[in-house]
Amino acid sequence: MYDWIILVLLAVLDGLLNIIEPFHRFIGKDMMTDLRYPLKGNTVPFWAVPLIGIVLPCVIFGGIYFKKKNIYDLHHGILGILYSVLITAVITDAIKDGVGRPRPDFFWRCFPDGKDIYDNITTGVLCHGEKSVIKEGHKSFPSGHSSWSFAGLGFLTWYLTGKIAVFDRKGHIAKLCIIVLPLLAASLVAVSRVDDYWHHWQDVFAGAIIGLTVASFCYLQFFPYPYDADGLWPHAYTLQLAEARNSGIANSFSVRPPTEIEEEGQGQGGIALRDTSPILDTMEAGRRYEN
Repeated sequence: MYDWIILVLLAVLDGLLNIIEPFHRFIGKDMMTDLRYPLKGNTVPFWAVPLIGIVLPCVIFGGIYFKKKNIYDLHHGILGILYSVLITAVITDAIKDGVGRPRPDFFWRCFPDGKDIYDNITTGVLCHGEKSVIKEGHKSFPSGHSSWSFAGLGFLTWYLTGKIAVFDRKGHIAKLCIIVLPLLAASLVAVSRVDDYWHHWQDVFAGAIIGLTVASFCYLQFFPYPYDADGLWPHAYTLQLAEARNSGIANSFSVRPPTEIEEEGQGQGGIALRDTSPILDTMEAGRRYEN
């Protein structure tokens, strides 16, 4: 319950980070030479990023659940990828607001009519464009599209690596082609940000590193390393099996085996002999558990 509550708080925090005004870094006349790239639309629209980085992996999680019926795997897969993306989003947007780096197309955001105006003393820009467009122009570093994509698809890569046992040492290198696909998709999303002149290459590189790092931490919080013997299922499921196994052993050892030898006398009195050896009790219980 606490995990889901914190998840909601992360979403609210990220929303607030997108509302506040980012730091407006000084931009002088001489700096505008590298910021005059054309103002273009998004090849990958913002609404498509959650579909690629969250919905698509969750569909895969659901498909595996319907085949294996492991609710632990489904729950921790969904929870893990949501944490991966939202933690990445908070980190990315916080850095965006703090750095305030201008985008490569900042000139046209600042001067949509092409008539540039500067302060006579500081030579700083005096923008007369739309405020929301200018605000977005100060959020170049790091790339949100890149970090979100690598956070979601990076988590999916870890997940698939464990599910298809890539590191089982059997030499089936074709498995690598499967786990490379999510990373390739994330890379293409990142490249599109440079092609659209919304980001510098450093922005994209930093976003990818942030997304992959957070995805790795979140995956290993819920799942073992893919090369582990128990790398197929989440930690919680493995622990549940271990507890059930230990409980079964304890119950079998707590039952006294039928090793009484009794001699009932005919008539007066009788002699009753009981073998209470703990060693025999343990051995007999172990044989019953194995059977």
